[in-house]
Amino acid sequence: MSMPYYVPAEQWMKDKADYARKGIARGRAMVGLTFADGVLLVAENHSRTLHKVSEIYDRIAFAGVGKYNEFDQLRIAGIRSADIRGYSFSREDVDARSLANGYAQMLGHVFTHDAKPMEVEILVAEIGASNDPDDDRLFHILYDGTVMDEENFSVLGGDADAIGTRMKEKYVASSTRADALKIAMGALSGPDRTLALKELEVAELHRGNGRRAFRRIEGDELAALLA
Repeated sequence: MSMPYYVPAEQWMKDKADYARKGIARGRAMVGLTFADGVLLVAENHSRTLHKVSEIYDRIAFAGVGKYNEFDQLRIAGIRSADIRGYSFSREDVDARSLANGYAQMLGHVFTHDAKPMEVEILVAEIGASNDPDDDRLFHILYDGTVMDEENFSVLGGDADAIGTRMKEKYVASSTRADALKIAMGALSGPDRTLALKELEVAELHRGNGRRAFRRIEGDELAALLA
């Protein structure tokens, strides 16, 4: 009778974490940061059709890095969950915290019970119903279900440590949208390269956009902000 192959639980979890981190690091990074009028989401993305940044609900946005088909599954699940909750109760009952907790449970379950973890990091961003910037939220959820409630900015994806260091050096609270975009671009590109407009995906949650706060920034408008 052959003995079953045994791997210590600590080693199994470490191997899965290393696998997920390597997969995420191969992708291009993105930054979410607060500015005077809301939250700006800036991703390095060379595709015009596969979006890293999307709307979830009225004042809530989703961003993902890593394996596209996996974080897109999470995006769709979040939209369905928000729609059901908003329809069953009220639109005000849909918030980023409950969505982030739901995502954390899904990712944590996959990481613990499945042989292959999801190679993703996601961000759930929300602007508050009031005009107070202190009500804005950035929830960064890791591949293993860890949730981080971050202030001012959040960095996801490849080379996150270096990008985060540059963000700490350059971030200015309550900056304008144009300044926030330049800060994010400088952090993503670093000192050794320059990102072209076609390599960027930019969207915002803006307090002045009404009930549906999410809006993409593209084309001439994006070029004008960087002029």
